[in-house]
Amino acid sequence: MPNKQVILVVFLLAFCLSTFAQEDKKKDKKKNENNIPTEELVVEAGSIIQDPIDPLAPARAAFYSAVLPGLGQAYNKKYWKIPIVYAGLGVSVYFYINNNNEYHRYRDAYKRRLAGFEDDEFFGTVTTSGLREAQKTYSRNREISLLVTIGIYALNIIDANVDAHLLQYNVDDKLSLRPHYKINEMDNVGDLGLTLNYKF
Repeated sequence: MPNKQVILVVFLLAFCLSTFAQEDKKKDKKKNENNIPTEELVVEAGSIIQDPIDPLAPARAAFYSAVLPGLGQAYNKKYWKIPIVYAGLGVSVYFYINNNNEYHRYRDAYKRRLAGFEDDEFFGTVTTSGLREAQKTYSRNREISLLVTIGIYALNIIDANVDAHLLQYNVDDKLSLRPHYKINEMDNVGDLGLTLNYKF
């Protein structure tokens, strides 16, 4: 069984690396009508030529982050987020392991007390009811740590997906969203809102 898991992980990593290589080749081949690489932003007569929108980029970034946390951030070229992802996962996993170990320490001592032994490490300092309460506390903390770990892993995937969407956000001068404030002359009350403008 462990051999199958190792083969699966190696296959997934090879697939991800081959996908990266194919993406680089596609970007090199893409040229616009004037033979200018589409990766560059070129200003011509007040308009901006942008990269073509890749609708699969957000899904691809989310998939990479699901396979290996931080890989989607690397795909989006947001390398500074990778240490944050691993720091969050590392801290939450550390607390999960610590709470799990403490839970088993108190549980073993509690079981020995119930069996009639009085040689556990907490004898004389912690009562039997105290051992039971400590088990409940560490069990709850362990579950919270597990939920936090799962939450950080999910946030890593969501962040990669949303970031890939935002990288393709239209920043053309023709499209603008501006706040506005206007005094209503009828009842002398200020109106606050957002105005969406598109120039043809």
